[in-house]
Amino acid sequence: MNAASDMPTFVSLDELTRLVVRRRGLYVRWSRGPQHDLRDVSSTDDLTGVKLPGLSASPLDVEDWWGERPVDVWVARRLYDYCHLPRVKDSRTRPWVLYGSEAGRGPDNEPLVTDVEPLAWIADRMIAEARRIITEQPGRWGPLDRNHQS
Repeated sequence: MNAASDMPTFVSLDELTRLVVRRRGLYVRWSRGPQHDLRDVSSTDDLTGVKLPGLSASPLDVEDWWGERPVDVWVARRLYDYCHLPRVKDSRTRPWVLYGSEAGRGPDNEPLVTDVEPLAWIADRMIAEARRIITEQPGRWGPLDRNHQS
């Protein structure tokens, strides 16, 4: 395991997009970081308190149905979907990229990941870049925030 302080930081969406194009099995996780998460490699369902058999994470692998659409828009959406978490969960919550194996699905149908290899933090400015890309899209979309006020 990389110590959180030793992990590099992705500073641009292009940097992460290039990695997503080259490598499958990548996820983004919003948490206090690998030094906290990898103690027992499990998440907890907030509603029931049930311990889950892996870390909740968002897959970065581009789905076949995405076709020839821009990969940076795919990656931006994956980052944007949970950008509300530092505000609603814990101000210490930060996004980081990991490689891992899907061990199951959580109660929100999210992948539960084990065999985790932490790769890099995601800089705040990447989240701002993702937000800009998503708001420029023709459709209407908001983060996956149950408490979001539209």
